[in-house]
Amino acid sequence: MNSDLKIISLLLSYPEEELQQSGNLIRATLDQLSDLDAAEIVGLKSLVSAISDRDIYEVQEDYVLLFDRTRSLSLHLFEHVYGENRDRGQAMVDLKDMYDQAGFEIDAHEMPDYLPMFLEFLSTRSDEEARHLLGETLHIISAIRQRLQKRGSVYAAAFVALESLSGKKPDEVLTAEIVNRKEDDPNDLEALDRIWEEEAITFGGNQGENDCGPDRLQRRIRAQHRDASTQI
Repeated sequence: MNSDLKIISLLLSYPEEELQQSGNLIRATLDQLSDLDAAEIVGLKSLVSAISDRDIYEVQEDYVLLFDRTRSLSLHLFEHVYGENRDRGQAMVDLKDMYDQAGFEIDAHEMPDYLPMFLEFLSTRSDEEARHLLGETLHIISAIRQRLQKRGSVYAAAFVALESLSGKKPDEVLTAEIVNRKEDDPNDLEALDRIWEEEAITFGGNQGENDCGPDRLQRRIRAQHRDASTQI
């Protein structure tokens, strides 16, 4: 499972030439070490090919359009829970605390809820803990998967695989709340600027309560979800 999480983390990161050049290695690792079924492996290999077999600039342009300029497909997990709600800052602190307590260091400029980073963290944990934490975000992952499938995007395969690795079914109510929100237009640059004009989050200082492990993360995600959904 750890190798699958690491691979998906790489595939969902901003595509660089190094990732393109690793296509054959990723395919071989999927063949040898994956816990996914045959169809899910085929889906990930198709994503690998879509990244490694095309012009790098086209791949990067597609990635930016999907994940950076389309808020409803954001790879920042708390974007789908809190939006611009200021409670998002404390949730970030709680998540970073969980990383720190596990000895997992992140770059000071990276947001803790960035999905590729979260998956990289999960790849360092036991299968049981990784499934537990992945399951807490499953409604977000499922919603993004549905939106990507609606667009016919090959990136949907990564989210199909994550749902499978969790070993759980997403909460249908929470998933529907995300899916049913009006989607933004990635070509409306003025609206995009307004959406992303948020204050920088500073980590440290008031770290909140000490119980900031997996169970607290789950409580925060679920407890705030409905209130936040009305503000997006």
